[in-house]
Amino acid sequence: MEAQPELPSTEVDTEMEVEDDQIPPSNSKDPPPILRLDQSVVNRIAAGEVIQRPVSAVKELVENSLDAGSTSISVVVKDGGLKLIQVSDDGHGIRKEDMPILCERHTTSKLSKFEDLQSIKSMGFRGEALASMTYVGHVTVTTITTGQLHGYRATYRDGVMEDEPKACAAVKGTQIMIENLFYNMAARRKTLQNSADDYPKIVDLISRFAIHHTDVSFSCRKHGAARADVHSVATPSRLDAIRSVYGVSVARNLVKIDVSDNDPSNSVFEMDGFISNANYIAKKITMVLFINDRLVDCGALKRAIEIVYGATLPKASKPFVYMSITLPPEHVDVNVHPTKREVSLLNQEVIIEKIQSVVELKLRSSNESRIFQEQTMDPSSSSPLATNQDSQKDPSKSVIKSQKTPVHKMIRTDSLDPAGRLHAYLQIKPSNNTERSSCLTSVRSSIRQRRNPKETADLTSIQELINEIDSTCHSGLLDTVRGCTYIGMADDVFALLQHNTHLYLANVINLSKELMYQQVLRRFAHFNAIQLSEPAPLSELLMLALKEEDVAADDNENDDLKEKIADMNTSLLKQKAEMLEEYFSIYIDSNGNLSRLPVILDQYTPDMDRVPEFVLCLGNDIDWEDEKNCFQSISAALANFYAMHTPLLPNPSGDGSQFYKKGTSSSSINGQGNDTTEDEYENDLLSEAENAWAQREWSIQHVLFPSLRLFFKPPNAMATNGTFVQVASLEKLYRIFERC
Repeated sequence: MEAQPELPSTEVDTEMEVEDDQIPPSNSKDPPPILRLDQSVVNRIAAGEVIQRPVSAVKELVENSLDAGSTSISVVVKDGGLKLIQVSDDGHGIRKEDMPILCERHTTSKLSKFEDLQSIKSMGFRGEALASMTYVGHVTVTTITTGQLHGYRATYRDGVMEDEPKACAAVKGTQIMIENLFYNMAARRKTLQNSADDYPKIVDLISRFAIHHTDVSFSCRKHGAARADVHSVATPSRLDAIRSVYGVSVARNLVKIDVSDNDPSNSVFEMDGFISNANYIAKKITMVLFINDRLVDCGALKRAIEIVYGATLPKASKPFVYMSITLPPEHVDVNVHPTKREVSLLNQEVIIEKIQSVVELKLRSSNESRIFQEQTMDPSSSSPLATNQDSQKDPSKSVIKSQKTPVHKMIRTDSLDPAGRLHAYLQIKPSNNTERSSCLTSVRSSIRQRRNPKETADLTSIQELINEIDSTCHSGLLDTVRGCTYIGMADDVFALLQHNTHLYLANVINLSKELMYQQVLRRFAHFNAIQLSEPAPLSELLMLALKEEDVAADDNENDDLKEKIADMNTSLLKQKAEMLEEYFSIYIDSNGNLSRLPVILDQYTPDMDRVPEFVLCLGNDIDWEDEKNCFQSISAALANFYAMHTPLLPNPSGDGSQFYKKGTSSSSINGQGNDTTEDEYENDLLSEAENAWAQREWSIQHVLFPSLRLFFKPPNAMATNGTFVQVASLEKLYRIFERC
């Protein structure tokens, strides 16, 4: 109560001070008037909320492409997205009539009234993203719809189309290009330029989309780069998608998880995904969450999962988590965040609790065993240690040394650069088989994604055979195979390889035979199958093989003997049919017909002309009594059958072409009496031979050598039996040239 009388004196003193300082009296500080902002200011403020960073623009554009039903989406970025963002898709495109209002605010094809939000299934719905981009960047749209002869291109600024759409050439779908993002927001642009590049965030974003939308192909690369940093192809397997994007080290440590609830009074949802097990080690959590196919963040669910991992696994391991949650659309409120990064769920606490309990149960079961990778020390690793010690003494010298490579150690050919192969210097006639080049990308992707199955049959004999392969592996040749570059075929048998500064000749037949043998053992009892178009009778196959072995014999006694041998072998193989099918996917029906063969290497089919020889080998050369010898000899027979032998028809290039001239005899091939003209060729036979040899070389380059790099463990014998022959060394050649 005593403080109240002091208030007037304080006010008087203040007023006196104001008068002394000649400051306007306090009654002049009226509230400022409320003004209506100019529409351009409003739009620019809104744009800054929707497009916060370049990655925000990429997310909006990719979601638009997915809404358009695209099966292929390509992203190109320059300077972290500030200079250029280009997103191309093969969706249904945009009609020309819609292009004038395409980038106006709140124009959309996703909904027409507010109630539509309760059942919205598309990624976008507000109609703000494209408009926002035009207020902070220069936008160009190129599009074509089905049935049009040409596309249309239009540019936009501040939500308005600058000129009428111009006719142009276009591929199916839409391409949206944003240039000079945030050109009119100096503070935002300066902040982004000074901070870390946004490109890693964009790569991470595309990676997340790629593992969820497995029916869509994604690619993301920097402008001007030859290789994409993210490249995924459509695949039915989620795990294969994770393997191709995040790598085999992540995929092999994942366990599948799923949970659902259909109680309307409690919660209605379905969740499936993958979580890392006890063997996965990472410094930070990777949480990929999709709710109704929408990429979102959920802090509460992320914290719940981290708590489970912290309590269950040692050292609070940071997990990899992919989850896809599906709820009724009316149970999800998608309109709670400017960038749609977050959503609100009905009964969110109940859903999180159920997911958390299932994750904990999975982790406890997976924590019963741990796998530790054993690493062997390379003897040559001692030299880098000394280098590191020297560099600590004088870091400036080490920098200078690391920047300059001695001329005689420069590697001229990069394994990723096709210019280093012989094909770049040869003029080859265009092949009629266009499918081979068109499916090259998918073949390479399939080989990269396919790994040896970890689960092998629980048989001691197979494990012993695999251990023998591992124990006899030559470490030097292993490095050569893993890091080699395929250059081309030197002749029918040997291929040229480059590894570092060395050039090698490699025997393709020996390599392929050993690789097939190892793959048979590692895929034991886990084969896919090749279905023959028509079942082949074993008796006929055996007779063909026996006649090929004894071409000169024509007497009936020999024919009778061959028939008896064929009948005995047919009967034997019919008895072993169940075992051959179960372990090797070789199917022989009750009538003695061969119907299926195993797939040993993806994208490779053996030469079917060698089936009779293979069947005869199964009948004659297998030790059926001893388990280990039996499996080893069957694997060896399969390896010999599947090896990339030279085709039975002579090579039509070079001197082999003489074989295909009409009326050619052995004397004319040797140069005696050859009067035929160039045009007199057996065209059908010649075409068959050309296709066979071209197919073999294609398989060697695009199937065999990629598989060798992934799976092959060269035995010690290959270092001395002529499979690998070093023919040149850059250091030695350089010394010779110096003398010259």
